[in-house]
Amino acid sequence: MSSLDQLKRTISAEFGTPAVVIDLDRVERNIARVQAICDKAGVGNRPHIKTHKVPKLAQLQVEAGARGITCQKLGEAEVFAAASIGDILITYNLIGEARAGRLGALLRKSPDVKVAADNPVTLETYAAAAKVAERDLGVVVECDTGRKRAGVETAGEAIAMAKHIKETPGLVFKGFQFYPTEQSWPETQKFYEEALAGVRALGLDAEIVSTGGSPNLVNVGKLKGATEHRAGTYIFNDRMQVAAGVATWDDCALQVFATVVSRAGPERGILDSGSKTLTADSGGLDGYGLILEHPEARIKGFAEEHGFLDLSKCNARPKVGDIVRVIPNHVCVVVNMVDQLIAVRNNEVVEVLPVAARGKLV
Repeated sequence: MSSLDQLKRTISAEFGTPAVVIDLDRVERNIARVQAICDKAGVGNRPHIKTHKVPKLAQLQVEAGARGITCQKLGEAEVFAAASIGDILITYNLIGEARAGRLGALLRKSPDVKVAADNPVTLETYAAAAKVAERDLGVVVECDTGRKRAGVETAGEAIAMAKHIKETPGLVFKGFQFYPTEQSWPETQKFYEEALAGVRALGLDAEIVSTGGSPNLVNVGKLKGATEHRAGTYIFNDRMQVAAGVATWDDCALQVFATVVSRAGPERGILDSGSKTLTADSGGLDGYGLILEHPEARIKGFAEEHGFLDLSKCNARPKVGDIVRVIPNHVCVVVNMVDQLIAVRNNEVVEVLPVAARGKLV
């Protein structure tokens, strides 16, 4: 029996399927590769933990050279601060009294927490948090240069936000946050230079100039003046990253072990992994994951607990009871579906890691 077959038996017997399994050797290789990319470009590495949500993995990233971490939500930051990760940038507008109180409590314990904003309403929450903490809170201005998600859309608006931050008691302007599209780096450079000139005219400067995205790892350092880069998915990678050309299948460190539970027709089958495991986030790809044992198979759709297989292009087709490994389309969403990650080396289980920040969406 091969070591992989033995691992499948172990997973089935000790954990059951669906099970989310990570290869620690690949994880460590991915961490080292991206740290080297940032080091070579002279840009700090601030990995986004929304992909793995596991403090121990963040600690590996920091030990490899990361300057701190990125969190998307306040709840994530609370979990990682409790695990003694100190330098945290929260890259999401936080609004409301409840968040002001929690952010203030976090800032009191972790003075190196920083936040992002693209509007004055968010700054009201941050000012209230600073008052609760009785210490200043650093704020970066989120800027949009083509992605059309969050962020001010003009350098003039960014300058106005910086002025508002300067004039608000308890808040300190720290710089700019960008998430360029893969094509919008020239526009981002122009935006940044105009915004920087404007804030310097106010007597301010940009200590932090943060760029982001795993697909943008090929562009790290392209923005002249950037001080750091935020990427998350690279620690595991997924089918979307392979399709984007920034990872190979061998870089994919996370796999969902799933069991074929039905073969009701010759050209179809059912996995025990549906939308509650692999998620319905297609990432713009055909199907919902790559089955390593049967790459010609197509996961064509889901019910909550059923993954519908189209086996029409397969010569060798799985049998009921077979355990297969699926590389998901979008790994970040998969991790948030489970309580634990089963860590392996050389096809042997070595550790079970709780997904400590699972479901921390507020």
